[in-house]
This record gives sequence, structure tokens and C-alpha cells, in this order.
Amino acid sequence: MAKKPGPKPGSKPSKLSVYLYIPNIIGYTRVLLNCFAFHVCFTNKILFSILYFFSFVCDAVDGWAARKFNQVSTFGAVLDMVTDRISTACLLVVLSQVYKPGLVFLSLLALDIASHWLQMYSTFLMGKASHKDVKDSSNWLFRLYYGNRMFMAYCCVSCEVLYLILFYLSENHTEKLMDVLATNLQKISILSFLIATSLVGCTIKQLTNVIQLKTAADACVLYDIDKKHKQ
Repeated sequence: MAKKPGPKPGSKPSKLSVYLYIPNIIGYTRVLLNCFAFHVCFTNKILFSILYFFSFVCDAVDGWAARKFNQVSTFGAVLDMVTDRISTACLLVVLSQVYKPGLVFLSLLALDIASHWLQMYSTFLMGKASHKDVKDSSNWLFRLYYGNRMFMAYCCVSCEVLYLILFYLSENHTEKLMDVLATNLQKISILSFLIATSLVGCTIKQLTNVIQLKTAADACVLYDIDKKHKQ
């Protein structure tokens, strides 16, 4: 069996070599794909959807590559999260411009960024290696979300698929969100099935984001209390 590429035991990788880790190169590719996708989003919805979803799939590939080639890095983890948050944020901003009320999508954007940023920050405060380490959480849904890869994948994919479907269904930038959902859910088709299953997963993810926001905020407050107690 061929040896996995990576730094030799005991050797110190150079700064450039870390930037050129395979999972990080995949991350740069995702950024370029998203830039081009949003460049054509209003002129070619099909191409946009393909590029955006392919970039989303690469999110799973870079994690696999990091473990496969022993190229896990803090920079890669941050690049991955920032790319995820920005790409989803851009899509939510676009949706806020083509649906009424746009505040729904802007609220989801704010919740997504705030909950993940706070979770990442609280992770470093607590000295954990990963923001996905929530084994000590008292909330079962939060533990299930980060502890079960398939469940987390279902929720994440559901959100992106639902957002892409909604964008694809938009026509004249004045649609009412609830009208579009209600009309398509009443039909018996593959599209209505996708919307229904994606809506369930997306709802669970937003609920998890709320729990994550509260849990991370509590961790920061407890850190402050503990710090003052030791003074």
C-alpha cells in the first residue's frame, strides 16, 4: 500500500506546504466556483445551481481529503467554515431580493453567521480542538447534529437544496414566499417531495443554530465568570 503523502514524522511543514495542502486547494476551488456561480446567477439559473451545488459537495470532499492524506489544519478548518458561511450568506441575500418578505432570509443569514462564529469562538475559549466537539452538551439535538455525520449531512443538504429550489422557482422578483411554498407543496411531484423533505431538514438545522447560539453564548459567559472568580 502506498504511503499517504504528508510531512514526515517529526518534520516541520513549511508555511507554503500548508497553504498547498490538498483539502485547502479544494477550498480555493470552492471559492472560485462560488464567485463564478453568483456572477451568472441571474442570467443562467441552471448553471448557477450546478456550480453552487458542486461547490457544496466539495465541502465533504475536502474533509475526506484532510483525513485521507493526513493534512488536517486549523487554516483549512477556518477556510472551510468561512467559505460555507459566505456562500450560504450570498444565496440568502439573493433570495431576500426575489421573495417577500426578504427579512426571513436576512434573519436566517444573521442566525447562521452569529451561531457559527460564537460556536467557533467558544470552542477556542474552552480549549477544544474542533467546534464539532459538543459531547459535553446537555441538549440531545445539539449532540445528535454534530455527533451523527449522516444526520448533519441531511440537515445541511436540505438547507442548500431548499434555497436552490426557491431560487429556481422565482420568476419576477416579487413572489411571496408562503404562496410559492404552499402552491408547490400541494402538487404531487418529485419537486414537491424535495421541497417537503428539505423543509423538514432545514427547520431542524435552524433550530440547531438557535441552540448553538445559546450554548456558545453560555460558554462565553461561564468563561468570564470563571475568569473573575480566579482573580
